[in-house]
Amino acid sequence: MAATAVRYLRSVGAPTTAVPGAPAETLPRPELRAVRDDERPPVAPEEFRRVLGHFASGVTVITARDAAGPAGFACQSFASLSLDPPLVSFMVSRTSTTWPRIARAGAFCVNVLGAGQGPLCRGFAVSGADKFAGVAYAEAPATGPLLDSVPAWIDCRVHAVHTGGDHLIVVGRVEALGAVEEAEPLLFHRGAFGRFSR
Repeated sequence: MAATAVRYLRSVGAPTTAVPGAPAETLPRPELRAVRDDERPPVAPEEFRRVLGHFASGVTVITARDAAGPAGFACQSFASLSLDPPLVSFMVSRTSTTWPRIARAGAFCVNVLGAGQGPLCRGFAVSGADKFAGVAYAEAPATGPLLDSVPAWIDCRVHAVHTGGDHLIVVGRVEALGAVEEAEPLLFHRGAFGRFSR
């Protein structure tokens, strides 16, 4: 188990050992500084989401395995971070029920989805369902599960966790990775899936 994730879980009062079959706890929402009367109020969440939706991104599924079995969630806020050492990052909502399980595992696999895997993404975007029902996967070298037929995967250990408003910024140190060079990526833009055309 990664010491960084354990320290984070302890700092928010979350248990650091998984109880098989027990639901994962959501993390507390941080206290955000109020806007003073002389400050410009923040942008409306709806406008923020609408404008940022113009930024096209790839789509991933972050997976891990804890004592209760496989866990995962759909994530579009994934990025490479550092070449030396090899680091990647993703953002996850503080209310996620899957993140505490990944944090306890201390490791995760980033499954980069390909064109045509929109339904797979939607399956991992729901909350409370058995996301792995009918999903084929193998074990990744450091973490697992590694979903079948993904164009690329990055196997990581939790390196650091930072707070970022209502999300957490998770940094992973890359342990292993692989890709299928000919595969096309699944893209997400303005609330819809698409594909890259040359």
